[in-house]
Amino acid sequence: MWIFLGLISSLFLGIYDISKKISLNNNAVMPVLFLASLTSALIFVPIIILSHLGYLSTTSDLYVSAVSGHTHILIFIKSVLVGSSWIFAFFALKHLPITIITPIRATGPIWTLTGAIIIYGEHYNKWQWVGLIMVLVFFYVFTLAGNKEGINFKKNKWILFIVIATILGSTSSLYDKFLIQHYDRIVVQSWFSIYMIPVLLPFVLLMWYPNRRYMVFQWRWSIPFIGLLLTIADFVYFYALSDGDALITILSILRRSSVIISFTLGAIIFKDVNIKQKGIALVGILTGVIIILLSS
Repeated sequence: MWIFLGLISSLFLGIYDISKKISLNNNAVMPVLFLASLTSALIFVPIIILSHLGYLSTTSDLYVSAVSGHTHILIFIKSVLVGSSWIFAFFALKHLPITIITPIRATGPIWTLTGAIIIYGEHYNKWQWVGLIMVLVFFYVFTLAGNKEGINFKKNKWILFIVIATILGSTSSLYDKFLIQHYDRIVVQSWFSIYMIPVLLPFVLLMWYPNRRYMVFQWRWSIPFIGLLLTIADFVYFYALSDGDALITILSILRRSSVIISFTLGAIIFKDVNIKQKGIALVGILTGVIIILLSS
């Protein structure tokens, strides 16, 4: 059952990436990000209210228990980390082909592993070194494909943005491990989604609103689907994790495989070029990532 749930989560994440790209093409970034996050928050507001009023049973998978102010601060920190990652990622996604974005995002476990080694004093084992070298080799192959499109990986600021977004996302993953070990998953997911609003609102008011004549925003129905799809993907993933038989390594691989969905659909929908070389690089990067995850 948990494997099936992992596949479902991966499917929703892949479509989530496509919805982001459709929403951001020729559109202002911050209102898109804010409204997508607002959709997620609005999903959890009634769940929190019903929980506190006693209309949801404490045994329900949707029940949000009351937590201390200290816990709220910890969850707010997660929202700051994720919000920062999303801002960089959304700007990069607007200006780069999705087939450039997805292989870079696929390297996320490398940064997570590096962070775990720094924090917990671990060392790479033999197979982790094999996986890491494979990722680096195929990432170089990938940069060659990018160069054919006039994208200089050393000088393009949007490449830097997606790298920063990936590192921040990996940092958030390490922080998630701590949160989920100590607090209920639905508590973390619900309050994190709500706290994204005060985190993002200042950027909307200061970065976009004064310049709205030049950064034109167009409403698209794909925007609320960003928040909806991510909420479903995360809920299903955390539900799979709650299964006592679930293997976190396999679930991580299944979740990471969402880049194959977004890469393939993105290539078809947006008609990106150099797909063969990018595809080979993506498969090589994912293979290296899988080796690292399986040997961790």
